Amino acid sequence: MGADHPPPARAGEPREDKRSLLQKIAEFIHPGPDSKDELIETLAEAEDNQIIGAESRVMLEGVIRMADMSAGDVMVPAPRMDLLDIAAPLESMLHTVIDTGHSRFPVYEGERENIIGILLAKDLLKLQRAPELHIRALLRPAVFVPESKGLNDLLREFRGNRNHLAVVIDEFGRVAGLITIEDVLEQIVGEIEDEFDVAEDEGDIFSLADKTWRVSGDTPIERVNEAFDVHLASSDPDTSFGTSFDTIGGLIAHEMGHVPKRGEHAELGGLRFVVMHTKGGAVKWFKVSPVADVSA
Repeated sequence: MGADHPPPARAGEPREDKRSLLQKIAEFIHPGPDSKDELIETLAEAEDNQIIGAESRVMLEGVIRMADMSAGDVMVPAPRMDLLDIAAPLESMLHTVIDTGHSRFPVYEGERENIIGILLAKDLLKLQRAPELHIRALLRPAVFVPESKGLNDLLREFRGNRNHLAVVIDEFGRVAGLITIEDVLEQIVGEIEDEFDVAEDEGDIFSLADKTWRVSGDTPIERVNEAFDVHLASSDPDTSFGTSFDTIGGLIAHEMGHVPKRGEHAELGGLRFVVMHTKGGAVKWFKVSPVADVSA
């Protein structure tokens, strides 16, 4: 070894602190954050000082907060899970797929607790091309995780395999809910628009094949009035909806007295609004039909 190279530090010897005196003084005067809350405050200061942008700060905060979150914190609870019964006819399954807009479904046999696999919506097309196939042959293995599973670990597993949906199990081994990779990522980047979501400038009321309509929950009441020739407004002497609700979702939630859940319905102004899809504690889509056309 040449004389120009200092000998390597031996085990147990303290490493040389190469920080300058100015750096040491600065760190003494302004110590770094020693808690997550302080780190989040530091990020806010960085945004104020234009070191990072607002979107970057929100995502970084999401990453920090996610470290303390588990699958049970963000899962879709079991009563709100959209499942497929393996014994159901193909037409019924297709109806569920179209109405909910999901790409993956847990499949059960007998009781809803007995989940036997995951079905990709696109795989149902194979049954139409090859009717001799049984749906059981199309099922993917179901992944089960405990409610206590950390989101960081779960995201790592989602990224490492092709299963982007997991069934959440409680401490007694019962189905507590389900969680998708989208649910996890939304903790970082906020709500993700999927294939069931439509940009605001692309419309908010759509005609369906069964002569009903799909209506976005954030559709203005005036837009609903115009499209269906109804009068859902406080100016109608037969109603008492008030003027504080701008959207059809807010109006129906007020009429129900709670946040609507999938499958619930309300009848207003001669129309039946059935909740098709909820997200983030709000109704994303209603299925709408005239009350007179709804079979008993």
